[in-house]
Amino acid sequence: MANGKSFAPDMRLGRSWTSARSISVSPRIYQELKSTLHRDLLDLIDLEKLTSLEDVKARMQVQEVIHELMAKSNTPLSTSERERLSREVLHEVFGLGPLEPLLQDPTINDILVNTHKKVYVERGGVLEKTNVTFKDEAHLRHIIDKIVSNVGRRVDESSPMCDARLTDGSRVNVIIPPLAVDGPILSIRRFGKIPLGSEQLLGNRTITGPIFEVLKGAVRSRLNIVISGGTGAGKTTLLNVLSGYISEAERIVTIEDSAELQLQQEHVVRLECRPPNLEGQGAVRQRELVINALRMRPDRIIVGEVRGEEALDMLQAMNTGHDGSLTTIHANSPRDAVARLETMSLMSNLNLPEKAFRQQIASAISIIVQICRMSDGTRRITHVTEITGITTDVVAMQDIFVFEQLGVDTSGRVLGRFKATGVAPKFAERLKTSGIVLPPSIFEHSFVV
Repeated sequence: MANGKSFAPDMRLGRSWTSARSISVSPRIYQELKSTLHRDLLDLIDLEKLTSLEDVKARMQVQEVIHELMAKSNTPLSTSERERLSREVLHEVFGLGPLEPLLQDPTINDILVNTHKKVYVERGGVLEKTNVTFKDEAHLRHIIDKIVSNVGRRVDESSPMCDARLTDGSRVNVIIPPLAVDGPILSIRRFGKIPLGSEQLLGNRTITGPIFEVLKGAVRSRLNIVISGGTGAGKTTLLNVLSGYISEAERIVTIEDSAELQLQQEHVVRLECRPPNLEGQGAVRQRELVINALRMRPDRIIVGEVRGEEALDMLQAMNTGHDGSLTTIHANSPRDAVARLETMSLMSNLNLPEKAFRQQIASAISIIVQICRMSDGTRRITHVTEITGITTDVVAMQDIFVFEQLGVDTSGRVLGRFKATGVAPKFAERLKTSGIVLPPSIFEHSFVV
């Protein structure tokens, strides 16, 4: 203890706490009592000593002190309020306060804090408002500081934006005033501890069996694939699933801005960009990691997402023997994905004509897979598009599979069908020479969902 007191509570004080009550207090009094308990608790205990204890044991000892402090309080509380108060104070000490229940809910994909008064979550692809709030703006800033300090970062008026990561791998973005007009904004993108597999994608009708067989064969035959889509569409999830069909005998190097991929192979080298330090120095960008990865004898290079000048280095790697590479890109359609790759390649500031960049794209990339989050929150593969070459001005493309939305039923569920365009892809011969034989009818059938 900071003041030498024991953790053991005074059992005489505990009698009043354990007696059943059905009294309810106002939210204002409840918040004041919680703040007082938290402050008194920090005065009584030594947090540094707690870190040397096992988490469960430390929580039990702190909870005993909380019970003692509540017993000393003259505020009447119901049984449920006492339990809730004890739980919330524990979250303030050991976790992230009001966010802890949301972080422990495996069904939540995103936690979006729009100032201290409003907290939204995404569950099953649909946004919903929660009843979670922070006491005030200072309380929210305290939680933000707790998150960013764990990764050696800080946020203040001189540096009002920050990317961080929680211990479970969840990605965090923070932006505070003066950039955020109404108050601090906190966004948490969560990733499941157990990655989704092909069974879940097929069960959720994100993709059909025939389309999945084609993509699986493309990975095994070392075709270069770009997965395109919007934010939250499921690009990383699909990349994780497809990467599972890379041979165990191959050396894989992954490059990410923030580590999210969950590859299951044994021979995986994971690289992650480094943000600048407090002085704005020491940043390591994706382009530098891509160039370095070429010296690491990779069989496959997987870039979590291309978003800048590293696109050209990635294309050159695909064209110089590192086939079978995978990456994702933010774009609304396969054609837009090609346009973005052109634009990002131009960011490398090389004095090359646009046609040279288009030739790189046409030569490097075999397939673009477009994934979309529909209005009902479900994800669908909307296009599987083959890049066939280059004409005078544009990269030539042809759709192999598409998803046609037919309407919406009374419950808001999107109705549609996966449709084969009837065009046999040029890469079918590559699949065949790799020992992957697919029936010709796979490119002819439609499937209604």
